[in-house]
Amino acid sequence: MKITVLGASGRIGGLAVREALARGWHVTAVVRDPARLTVPAHPRLDVAVHSLTDAGLAHAVTGRDAVVLALGPSDLKPTTVNSDGTRSVVSALRGSRTRFVVVSASGLPAKGDSLFSKLVLKPLLGAVLRNGYADLQRMESILHAAPDVRWTIVRPTRLTDKPAREHVRSEVGRDVRRRFQIPRANVARFLLDAAEDDSLTGKTVSIAQ
Repeated sequence: MKITVLGASGRIGGLAVREALARGWHVTAVVRDPARLTVPAHPRLDVAVHSLTDAGLAHAVTGRDAVVLALGPSDLKPTTVNSDGTRSVVSALRGSRTRFVVVSASGLPAKGDSLFSKLVLKPLLGAVLRNGYADLQRMESILHAAPDVRWTIVRPTRLTDKPAREHVRSEVGRDVRRRFQIPRANVARFLLDAAEDDSLTGKTVSIAQ
């Protein structure tokens, strides 16, 4: 399996790189600053230095079995990093067989939301994280408008740095009920599992522990 991880210097991205190497995969880690990559050198690891809007990014994502965008929600400031990165990758992957898996957030509206989530929890999260969530919504809209790209959206609940659990709960098209957190290590593992699961193409999957 040949995979490219965008955002490889982040916490989820770094974990995804380590997990992919542990699975015996060949990994291209895309970073803006290679000094921030915490994964040690490895014979099956290539490091590519790009921003997510570089024209050269296409060379780092084409010809792969899968591409993972592992950024997820950003800070509280206005941002376009997820939508810009997604737009760049979509342009490069149109019509290809490459799987494209992205991290979003369970705080975005979903079918089947409970009344509490719909009226209280998600509006509260949306008010606090409105800039990051707005970018994630743009990202998801770009994917929904790209039927010729084999994408999957992964929406984790609140992220923790706890050790990975053996099992996680997942729901396609709606939130996982009554589960409110998940270790980043489990998110990283699920991203790679999703990259190999063709049944998740064109689907939005929520995950929680």
